[in-house]
Amino acid sequence: MTHPLDAHLDADVPTDSGLLSPVRAGTPVEAAVCDRAWLQAMLDAEAALARAQARLGTVPKPAADVITRTARADRFDLRALALASRETANPVVGLVQALTRAVADRDEGAAEYVHRGSTSQDVLDTGAMLVTARALRLLHTDLHRVGDALGALALEHRDTLMAGRTLALQAVPTTFGLKAAGWRELVLDAARRVERVLDGGLPVSLGGAAGTLAGYLEYAALDGEVGEAGDYLDRLVEAFAAETGLAPAVLPWHALRTPVADVAAVLAFTAGALGKIAVDVQSLTRTEVGEVTEPTAAGRGSSSAMPHKRNPVLATLLRAAALQVPVMAAGLTQCLLSEDERSAGAWHAEWQLLRECLRLVGGAAHTAVELAEGLEVSPRRMRENLAHSGAQLVSERIAAVLAPRLGKVRAKQLLSDAVTVARETGRPLPDVLGDEPAVTRLLGVGELAALCDPGGYTGGAGALVDRALGLPPAPTVERDAA
Repeated sequence: MTHPLDAHLDADVPTDSGLLSPVRAGTPVEAAVCDRAWLQAMLDAEAALARAQARLGTVPKPAADVITRTARADRFDLRALALASRETANPVVGLVQALTRAVADRDEGAAEYVHRGSTSQDVLDTGAMLVTARALRLLHTDLHRVGDALGALALEHRDTLMAGRTLALQAVPTTFGLKAAGWRELVLDAARRVERVLDGGLPVSLGGAAGTLAGYLEYAALDGEVGEAGDYLDRLVEAFAAETGLAPAVLPWHALRTPVADVAAVLAFTAGALGKIAVDVQSLTRTEVGEVTEPTAAGRGSSSAMPHKRNPVLATLLRAAALQVPVMAAGLTQCLLSEDERSAGAWHAEWQLLRECLRLVGGAAHTAVELAEGLEVSPRRMRENLAHSGAQLVSERIAAVLAPRLGKVRAKQLLSDAVTVARETGRPLPDVLGDEPAVTRLLGVGELAALCDPGGYTGGAGALVDRALGLPPAPTVERDAA
């Protein structure tokens, strides 16, 4: 007997709704890489090929126009095409048959020119590059929005003091502005990598059955003199690239998977860059830390069991994506091991991995916009947390000041002993040091207090923020030698 909750399990058309991938659910990239988007991209490739051949006079322009008008995804049954692909191991064979029938309904003569001289991999790879280009443009826009928001945070908090942490423990003072500038640099580096891929790294695919383009040449010869084979092929590739907006390829790349591997590398890096922000936010938003808080929204972050909690949902989504993408990107890189002139399996393995990487990273970037633009920073909590270690955070500084007078080894040992006493007794480090004759002979009370102020030991943090933001150097402030 079927349980009522199982009633929909027999639905005719399964749907990937994003239930298990909330980071991309409802984001622009989801629509850009969905099944219908892939179908439209393959149809765009077919139409662009016909128009490119028409430019060269080997397909009648009216036929190319009919093919272009017919190549609309809403005219085709996605589920039927998916089921048909089980018989051919790729969706293009069934699509070409369906497109040919649809064109024939409009113009029987034009149907003869559908997919002329082409092969499935040309169409799917070109479609994949179109989908990738559309997704990467969305990603690029979001990365710059994140970078702008982080730049504003870095500027606002250029001198906001906080504890720098290494190996999970307070180390030396830093500023939140420097941390935000570091996040921004990662994000902008990712954006630059995306730009490089978009600028010539996404080529059309034209190879024909085994990478020789023989079919294209043979059909072109039937329609008239095509001249030198190399000249015709160059013109065909250039025309196809112009019609799609993609780059021309030097060689057919059916078994030379550099474009996909390059995209994989960029997406893995971008996921990691966003993931770095996520893990920092998760750490800084802990109850015991409380230095940053995610932006609020109705119902966001609620716990199913604990009403008092407000979980860092946005950072969690980013981190989940960042943990998944490198694994999938490695799978795409592994597909460089493509045998012969066409692969039986490696090529097929790329499709879902590429789509999932695109939508995870695209969803993460869109989520990061909201996180960065709405992040709440608490300078008060940062100051309070500094008090846990107090002047111990500047022990490095005091040792450096004492080293020329006491010797490096003795100065370091003196500070190590003083820090141990301060930690065990709970006394402030300046008080402990004030009991040391070796220190008081060299430093007055005021000098020692100044050296023990964490706010005076942020090094070049402010200057580094200015450099990262492209700001002119701040005026140099003269400081008396201790």
